[in-house]
Amino acid sequence: MAEHKRVPTSRRKVLRVAACAFAALVVLGAGVAVYAYVKLNGNIKSVDINARLGDARPPAATNGSFNILVLGSDSRAGANGDLAGGDTGDSARSDTAMVVHVNQDHSHAEIVSIPRDTLVNRPDCTDANGKPAPGAKRAMYNSAFENGGAACAVKTTEQLTGLRMDHFVQVDFAGFARVVDAIGGATVTTTVAIHDKDSGLDLPAGEHHLDGTQALAFVRTRHGVGDGSDLGRIELQKQMVKSLLQQAGGMGLFSNPVKLWAIGDTVTKSITTDSALGSVSALVGLVQELKGIGPDQLGMVTLPVVTAPSDPNRVVEQQPQADQVWAALKADHAIPQAVVAAQPQNPAQASPTATPTATPTATPTATPTAVPTAAAKR
Repeated sequence: MAEHKRVPTSRRKVLRVAACAFAALVVLGAGVAVYAYVKLNGNIKSVDINARLGDARPPAATNGSFNILVLGSDSRAGANGDLAGGDTGDSARSDTAMVVHVNQDHSHAEIVSIPRDTLVNRPDCTDANGKPAPGAKRAMYNSAFENGGAACAVKTTEQLTGLRMDHFVQVDFAGFARVVDAIGGATVTTTVAIHDKDSGLDLPAGEHHLDGTQALAFVRTRHGVGDGSDLGRIELQKQMVKSLLQQAGGMGLFSNPVKLWAIGDTVTKSITTDSALGSVSALVGLVQELKGIGPDQLGMVTLPVVTAPSDPNRVVEQQPQADQVWAALKADHAIPQAVVAAQPQNPAQASPTATPTATPTATPTATPTAVPTAAAKR
């Protein structure tokens, strides 16, 4: 029988030290991972939309497609007041609203922006404290969030669209600026100069790489470009969404743990979601489902609207175009090309000598542009 060769004592010590060090690194790495998971989970604020709304809702799709309601809050609480100025007291409205429809195989998304001044029949709701928030006929769309919070915004949107909002994500001014900074800013191109003393944006014509504060001013501006309408501002927001997708797609986050941690920490501190998305694992799962969707796989339109007959400072859905938009999403189809072709022009990318144009309207006397009012400046 061959003799078993003994490993020299010094070598055995080295191996033991190496094994202990490896085990320590494994334990340390696991501890860091657990700490990161717990910390990021603790950052996320969520609302149990399903419990608040019950079963009286449109049915969820069964083909794999789903819808997300994305809201930008105009709250001035905390750091938001420093960035946005003005005073909304303790209230907040949905300054921006987008219905994001992700198709069956998660390879494409359609985004429909709902103008905040759109008049809708707001349903009866219950606010975050359980108090009744009475409905109203011909109320501004963004008043739903102000009166009944996220659940009421979801309920109003479902009533307007006939679509189930499977998820909800809310971000405020400060949160948006932080996220833009975390991913390294956003690049936009303007063919005209933009000077808006209300938003603080001051850009000459050309290409610009914006930081978070500048990007926030860009998506909030309207008085310094185009016809000053909220519809023009929505076009700027569409441009920003595509820019941010482009920026995020080129970062290689999953190969850079430090950057991934920084962005994850920032994002989870900056958003409020429905309870189904209220965990790191759920958010990562959503990101994985959407990772194949970039700017080229994104369709973006504004809900077709015309000036409200009862109020020149408000808009209502333009028919039959608006119903065609919601029907397309319900059927998991692309937005009708006739609607896409009639979209308002992006005022930041207009010809420097062009006169602002309005979306074609349903009747010769209608116009889709909502003239800003004192209330709408919030």
